Amino acid sequence: MKQNTTAIVKMIQEYIMVNKLLPFLLIICVGISNDQIPGEIQKRPILLKGGILHTVSTEVLDGYDILFAKGKIVRIEKNIMASPETDVYDVFGKHIIPSYIAPITRLGLVEVGLVRQSVDYAERGSINPNVKANVSYNPDSELIPVTRSNGVLIANSVPAGGRISGQSSVMMLDGWTWEQATLKHPSGLHINWPSMKINYGKNVKKSEKKQREDIQKSIRDLDKMIRNVRAYFRRVKQRNRIADERQKTDLRLESMIPFVIEKKSIFIHANEARQIESAVNWAGENNLKIIIVGGTDSWRLTALLVKNNIPVILDKVEKVPMRRFEPVHLPYKTPFLLKEGGVQFCINTRIGYPHDGNVRNLPNEAMRAAAYGLQKSEALRSITLSAAEILDIDDLVGSLDVGKDATFFISDKAPMEMSPKVLMAFIQGREVDLSDRQKMLYKKYQEKYRRLGQLKP
Repeated sequence: MKQNTTAIVKMIQEYIMVNKLLPFLLIICVGISNDQIPGEIQKRPILLKGGILHTVSTEVLDGYDILFAKGKIVRIEKNIMASPETDVYDVFGKHIIPSYIAPITRLGLVEVGLVRQSVDYAERGSINPNVKANVSYNPDSELIPVTRSNGVLIANSVPAGGRISGQSSVMMLDGWTWEQATLKHPSGLHINWPSMKINYGKNVKKSEKKQREDIQKSIRDLDKMIRNVRAYFRRVKQRNRIADERQKTDLRLESMIPFVIEKKSIFIHANEARQIESAVNWAGENNLKIIIVGGTDSWRLTALLVKNNIPVILDKVEKVPMRRFEPVHLPYKTPFLLKEGGVQFCINTRIGYPHDGNVRNLPNEAMRAAAYGLQKSEALRSITLSAAEILDIDDLVGSLDVGKDATFFISDKAPMEMSPKVLMAFIQGREVDLSDRQKMLYKKYQEKYRRLGQLKP
């Protein structure tokens, strides 16, 4: 009896502690949100004079001027004469580079991976095609200013989990709300392809036959989903013709119509060769447009990918090979192998905790590819225009061209060089605040050691 009483008292104490802790945790969450104020809508034309323009779409233009107004690039020429209402900045010798684009990330959907209350990238259940990433996007994430500071101004935020994770959204890393930050939605539907591996271990409970049956069942379930979407679409069309007929809306099937009927992009997350080959065959049988995400073994299947016109978003360059017998430098060389094979590709950082906070390292991934066969211009393209083309936003961003959004940054060094300093950044003509938590801490401890007399002049 005494033990039961003690246990009950302990439970009550824990309940009180948790309920007292919740408000404290909420205060912490509010406190760690970034305090950067989003940029104002561009009111006056801005002229940048004498910069080195890395257009990406054409050659590098040294000593050129770039004029942008109302968020759009208006002119790119030498010696542009500024009107009285134009703000003029001398950027002689500085490098003007289009925004780096992170093609697959959870930026804005997760703050601290181990704190469940700050994670909002996955829903319960295996089939969630109706999930929209942009409505969960947190424009006050502390990770956003850090990412912007390295030239990544656009990110494709992606849901995760289950077989069909949901719809991703291309987000601009500036804005008061998720509505203001959304550049494009949806950018695609995300499917995690079933593992094709057969486990032959001694302690495996399922037989080889059973494992193969499970794999085939997973693919048949996807086939069934596609058939259901097409049947649902036919019923919807018929219902529209008969005004008095009532039928309940199926949100899951409704949300997949753009990808199955209108053939918008479906992102297939697959790394192993058997997964990629199976996904390509499945897409061909169902007449779907797919993009391979991950693609560790994609270099083995370049002919198949080119034949079916399927792009690849490479999941990180700086990593170890998938198999122990493969050369240690193979992941670094994969972009070059895809380029040689004629495959359209772009480079990504690793997705998932704790890598969600390292999106800023995107240019470093391209630099490593440039050290293993890929030309620097091609490496730059792989994180700018190529990413924009794959995400179908190349009419807006990805290069410095007249008519495109004024979304770029000014750096003291050329792209694909170590330790650049981003001096200014613009998103649709809005000047972006480049302060962040890391810069604040740097200044803080710089002052500390200055006071201690340990800082060299």
